[in-house]
Amino acid sequence: MGVRNFLVEGVSCAGKTAVCHTLRGRGYHALNGDRDLAFKGDPATGQPIDPPRFSSDADRVLWIHEHQIWDEDKVRVLAADQSHPMTFFCGGSRNFRRFIGVFDKVFVLDLDEATLVRRLAGRKDEWGSHPLERDLVVREFRTKDGIPTNATLIDATAALDTVVDAILAECD
Repeated sequence: MGVRNFLVEGVSCAGKTAVCHTLRGRGYHALNGDRDLAFKGDPATGQPIDPPRFSSDADRVLWIHEHQIWDEDKVRVLAADQSHPMTFFCGGSRNFRRFIGVFDKVFVLDLDEATLVRRLAGRKDEWGSHPLERDLVVREFRTKDGIPTNATLIDATAALDTVVDAILAECD
């Protein structure tokens, strides 16, 4: 939905949703990937899939994480819509490689491990609040697996308004 389209990515608890809300509050068109675009599907094909029977909680957590994808066709349609000067797609998906070319710029919210662990510890009843989910997020943080490369890093340890200001400065 923008003449220019931007992806705001990062590990869980990096601040993608908070950035989305702040951008919206400032009058920008911002989509929350978890709520507006995500579903459980096959990252290779983009097709929806039903969860299998899980032999352990660890298998369930890994499956949920690995199959969090965005509707590729919807992303492309929204990105092609020229009714907004800028649109920010905020969130993470396991299939971003299939549509990353629609973005004018990709931002990765970057933080240190201590900040990440502190934020995860404060989560209640959302992804990352369960110990197995926290372990998975920390492992993804350490390996950078599933995070776009060749992106502009934004210091996500700064105050939220400072983070958003840094993103907007890079969009000019």
